Amino acid sequence: MHPAVLEWAAGEGRILLTADSKTMARYAYERVTTGLPMPGVFVIGDSVSVAQAIEDLLLLADLSLDGEWEGRVFRLPIR
Repeated sequence: MHPAVLEWAAGEGRILLTADSKTMARYAYERVTTGLPMPGVFVIGDSVSVAQAIEDLLLLADLSLDGEWEGRVFRLPIR
């Protein structure tokens, strides 16, 4: 299922949000190494509150450039 979710996100040009730090990052990097598009993955850590995750995501949305997260896995929290 994980590769299918990443395929959908890539087709839609969407960054994927996940709490699955064990397998999703691996599948994302597999897409990158095989040359498939991967708009980015944000992994929300277990210790991050919903409020903190939303705050961080809003900050990233405000400050990010188009395509900045292409091929990258970024872990939250920011600080």
